[in-house]
Amino acid sequence: MVARLTTARSTEAMLRRGLPATVVLAALAALLALTSAAAARQARPAPAVEAVAPREAGEPIMAIVSIKTQKVTFYDADGWILRAPVSSGIKGRETPAGVFAVVEKDKDHHSTLYDDAWMPNMQRITWNGIALHGGPLPGYAASHGCVRMPYEFAEDLFDKTWIGMRVIIAPNDAAPVDFTHPALFVPNPQAMAAAPAHAEALEREAAEAARTADEAKKAAAAAAKDAAQYTPAALRKLEKLKARADAELAYADKVLAAAKTDQARARADDVKQKAATKAADAATQLDAAKAAAQPKLDAVAVAKDAAKAAATKKAETEKAATEAKLALEPVSVYISRATQKLYVRRNTHKPWPDGGEVFDSSIELPVTIRDPDRPIGTHIYTAVARNGAGLRWTEVTIDDGDNAKDALDRITIPQDVLDRIAPTAVPKSSIIISDEPLSSETNYRTEFVAVLSNQPQGGFITRKPTPRTDGIEVAGDGWSDDGGGFFGNFFQGNAAPQAVYTRRRGGQYYYPQQGYPSQQVYPSQQGYYPPQRGLW
Repeated sequence: MVARLTTARSTEAMLRRGLPATVVLAALAALLALTSAAAARQARPAPAVEAVAPREAGEPIMAIVSIKTQKVTFYDADGWILRAPVSSGIKGRETPAGVFAVVEKDKDHHSTLYDDAWMPNMQRITWNGIALHGGPLPGYAASHGCVRMPYEFAEDLFDKTWIGMRVIIAPNDAAPVDFTHPALFVPNPQAMAAAPAHAEALEREAAEAARTADEAKKAAAAAAKDAAQYTPAALRKLEKLKARADAELAYADKVLAAAKTDQARARADDVKQKAATKAADAATQLDAAKAAAQPKLDAVAVAKDAAKAAATKKAETEKAATEAKLALEPVSVYISRATQKLYVRRNTHKPWPDGGEVFDSSIELPVTIRDPDRPIGTHIYTAVARNGAGLRWTEVTIDDGDNAKDALDRITIPQDVLDRIAPTAVPKSSIIISDEPLSSETNYRTEFVAVLSNQPQGGFITRKPTPRTDGIEVAGDGWSDDGGGFFGNFFQGNAAPQAVYTRRRGGQYYYPQQGYPSQQVYPSQQGYYPPQRGLW
């Protein structure tokens, strides 16, 4: 308004001075052009440029992509270390805003969706095809949903990141700030000191239990083989032979009784003697088999019970050893207001045949959230480094709701969960609080995937969902209100599908605990279809 008023007054003054109309119009056009250019410069943010922090960089802990300013910034424990321009998704194929983590890395990736397009130094954050990778940067959003970075920047970065590293895609600019709160995990120095030795001891116990279980299994097989001739089937065969011999003897008795002549009685008597001998032999064999069978069958039963007990102990010790080993890993906790649940994940570092690594999801339970109908926002709290005996934390907020402190104040984490997690919490651990449910892209090969449902998701929902490999059929295409994703449970067996939780405001649905294939059944055994790995 001010610019237009100034222009009008200038024009009026020139006309009063009697200047030619052509001069007035030319001056007016030049003035309008300058005003428009200035307004454009004021409205458009300065383009992002590559930058490196003027200090020695540590290991990156998180990356934050700003959709608004088209830039990505990587942070270590002490602040930002690398920054570069990016090109995110175009209108209709927007890069989804939310919380992600690196799930796979491929130095020389080629798209399976877009004509074998080269996507070097790819770092996947969803299995349906959203990733960070090197690519052309025209200076504005231009991808099909991925985040393109400068080619050399992506190459230099590739070896610095790690599977499970947090990637936050924010609608606006966001950055971690130092944060303290009594609800954040505080490790126990004694537990931390004892944890490695405890894990090693349980690993040895699990190995011994595995050897015992193997030996018990072999002993049960040998006992079963030794008792093979005394099985119920073998005894039934002898019983049939005896019954047949008894029947022949009874028939011979009838023939003898019916004989009318001495010659006929002599023949019948001879047949009866032979039948009696045969019946006696059959009875002797059956009695001997029964007498010998019982100890053999008892031995088989004892061996089977021992093998079963050894297998149970093997499973228990393996689980305990795995949990003790996981206690040394960074832990991630996700608390959803939409589902009123708390989820825990740790990377097992076990590779999966079709790419990525398996994430443990053995803890999932209800959580208390005060005023559950009121928005809480989306906040990411990260332990970035040790701070004496404790941890130093930062916080990033990417969605409206409570501030970071008030959000944590509303959460009551069950004490048994704290007892299992907090004593050995280490740097890179995190707590995420969000109004959103977990996305259906969260599965046994991902950390948490949560998408902001109040932001465009075109580049996410236009891709096919990750194919299921757990053998569970769910109606729908995975991106409609019918859902279609699943959440694996690393320790527990397959469970029946549970009810879908209602989301706050659109977004993706999450199917809790529908079974990681705990029997280690690989995709090739389940009619598996390869995942959509095309990126752009």
